[in-house]
Amino acid sequence: MNIMDKVIAKKRERFYQRANDLYQPFPQELFTEYGVKRGLRNEDDTGVMAGLTAVGQVLGYHMENGKKMPMEGHLKYRGYDLNDIVENCEKERRYGFEEVVYLLLFGTLPNAEMLERFRDLIGDCRFLPDGFTEDMILKAPSADIMNKMARSVLAMYSYDDNPDEITVMNILRQSIQLIACLPVMAAAGYQAKRHYHDGKSLYLHVPQKNLSTAENLLYMLRSDHKFSKDEARLLDVMLMVHAEHGGGNNSAFATRVVSSSGTDTYSAIAAAIGSLKGPKHGGANAKVMAMMEDIKNNVSDWTDEAEVAAYLEKILRKEAFDGAGLIYGMGHAIYTYSDPRCVLLKKHASKLASKRLEWGKEFKLYDLVERLTPDCFYKVKQSKKIMCANVDMYSGFVYKMLGIAPEMYTPLFAIARIPGWCAHRLEETIGCSRIIRPAYQSIVTEKEYTPLSER
Repeated sequence: MNIMDKVIAKKRERFYQRANDLYQPFPQELFTEYGVKRGLRNEDDTGVMAGLTAVGQVLGYHMENGKKMPMEGHLKYRGYDLNDIVENCEKERRYGFEEVVYLLLFGTLPNAEMLERFRDLIGDCRFLPDGFTEDMILKAPSADIMNKMARSVLAMYSYDDNPDEITVMNILRQSIQLIACLPVMAAAGYQAKRHYHDGKSLYLHVPQKNLSTAENLLYMLRSDHKFSKDEARLLDVMLMVHAEHGGGNNSAFATRVVSSSGTDTYSAIAAAIGSLKGPKHGGANAKVMAMMEDIKNNVSDWTDEAEVAAYLEKILRKEAFDGAGLIYGMGHAIYTYSDPRCVLLKKHASKLASKRLEWGKEFKLYDLVERLTPDCFYKVKQSKKIMCANVDMYSGFVYKMLGIAPEMYTPLFAIARIPGWCAHRLEETIGCSRIIRPAYQSIVTEKEYTPLSER
């Protein structure tokens, strides 16, 4: 920090203190007094009904005589169960993410000919505009890939001859372009970060038209652009699992809120990326990894249930890790007994972890944390809330075993989720056509204006 920066920082201090005094948490009783649905959640922790969707369906409980009853979790894309989609693609040993993209955008499963044509179109759209990588990514490298992706998406507006038209055809054109380009933007952003912020060699690989999205990601992220089919198929499963999660998740809702104003596709998708970056949403997988590193460093015997439980209780009491009192990767707003995405990923994580001794030991620790957390939560919080592991519990671990850097975990989530965002944008823009504008209860008291000379 130079002298001028220090002078400016000193000037800011008194203003910061005033703001710090003003912005304090609201008393919790006010939310109850005014009937405010904090976080757009009802008292029974169900979501406030804010719209209609035919894109995705998240099932984690059912209502019986007005009471929320837990159930095994299910996730459906356009009515098709995610497990069936993944299992059939694995059985046929083919990549399924592009099929999921087609399903989410067009509402039906493609036949073989249509799927091949769609894959060909995605391949054609992968290439960034001339000079884009140099001008938009390399000249302003970011330490955070999510911010670089959001900036890159917004920059695409300037390369679009028809950026603002909100017809189905135009939004679909923009959506397919962004779905194809986002992995390339992320990979270039990652390589720029490694080079300019970490001092590593710069590797920029041109995307391959005939590779799948999963194959292209590994091809562009690795310096030698080498990968195995098993690695690519596992990453493909990760992309399918994260592609959509209903209209109420924070980033999809952000897409719908911004889209409801009538703005352009690039602004809406950049807003979704900003939402997903948050540690309470897509950034949670990186939080899980950091938490597990903290547990490994502070628990001497990873197999000792009593020692692991004692440390989990310290985390819940805000005495360890980040002081937030949260076990990241545990609990979900909708799922109760199980998160189907987590069930799928845990199965694949177990299979991959069995190939190396150190991975196997680490997987057992993850499994132990998952099993012990509900009892620890009850002991510390005195809450009987039914709690399952969510998708973030094992996703970061899978990425780690694939040799993917932690700073790419959330960007990979965004790459997977953009087809869901685009489907929700189309649905909101065309199907709802009313700006989303909820109410906020004002609790400010009236004040008389005081002239400047009397203050």
